[in-house]
Amino acid sequence: MTRLLIVTTVDRTMTAFLLPFADYFRARGWTVDAMTAGLSAVPECASRFDRVWEMEWTRRLASRANLAAANRVREIVGAHAYDLVHVHTPVAGFITRLALRQMRQASRPKVVYTAHGFHCHPQGKRTTNAAFCTLEKLAGSWTDALVVINHEDERLARRLGLAKNGRIYYMPGIGIDLERYSRATVDSEAIASAKEAIGLGPRDGLFLMVAAFDPEKRHADAVRALHAVGERGVHLAFAGLGPELEAVRALSESLGLSDRVHFLGSRSDIPILLAAADALLLPSGREGLPRSILEAMAMKTPVIGSYVRGTTELLGGDAGLLVKIGDVNGLAEAMRSVLREPEEAQAMAERAHRRVGRYSLSRVLALHAEMYEDLLGS
Repeated sequence: MTRLLIVTTVDRTMTAFLLPFADYFRARGWTVDAMTAGLSAVPECASRFDRVWEMEWTRRLASRANLAAANRVREIVGAHAYDLVHVHTPVAGFITRLALRQMRQASRPKVVYTAHGFHCHPQGKRTTNAAFCTLEKLAGSWTDALVVINHEDERLARRLGLAKNGRIYYMPGIGIDLERYSRATVDSEAIASAKEAIGLGPRDGLFLMVAAFDPEKRHADAVRALHAVGERGVHLAFAGLGPELEAVRALSESLGLSDRVHFLGSRSDIPILLAAADALLLPSGREGLPRSILEAMAMKTPVIGSYVRGTTELLGGDAGLLVKIGDVNGLAEAMRSVLREPEEAQAMAERAHRRVGRYSLSRVLALHAEMYEDLLGS
């Protein structure tokens, strides 16, 4: 029986993206365990794994907690004889690979790291890029397989040799469930009910942003763009939680937008919200391959994004509207364009929809199975 351990820094990554991987490989007869912070407090998610290992990582890489975590990773992996350890997110990715490199070769599992967007990238500062690239090169020498989810990262990884002793695999994202994210699953009554619950009138416009309130997502730009649009009947809804939420709420209040900026929290009805929206917004400063844009593409909802890798890869070729990072006026003009020319916006969404099949969850799962078989066979 093959034994797989999936590792992330925080439970949010596990619950948002990786539960289908646990289901898929457990259905194949594998043992699939999870290692992260916080997952044991989410029973409906923890039940999707054979076992959950609770970790106390911190986001500060060189902390005592992370050094202690490295020792615990090595002990757990050594005691449970995993065949594969697949790690996601930078902190867990570095600490786990550091820990496992010290194991004896005969007992060391194959180690896979998925980069959800390298921290060294064209929009980054030179000194920051140099530091992150150095760390990626170092950890890459302890990696059997490096997975990248956009072609810009793939080119960077090959050019810099970020998988020095391993292989580089391109995967088309982390997978989108095209059965769940489909217009066929949403009826007009559900859309009307969602708009009414938010507080919209029948003719009001709605822009939606689905993203954790992290600084790099730039929620404040969306609020300022709504203010610049200046039309009373246009609303903005945020689905998600995170550390920047209260600061964004305070900004919306200071701009007199409290009645038109809506904080929806964590939601399980994203397909309905996307169907109700005139467009999805994602003005991020950094992305790997944004899941919310893939969801909008699947739902035939127009998208306004920023010129960053991943987003550009998905929306290039007139499949979405793109603006420069931090260009609030450009973002506002894109929002006006969607409202002024709904037929053109819908045609743009149809073009995006035609390419979403290559990012399907079923395809990504099959590609992971091929990669694992390749690694275990070698």
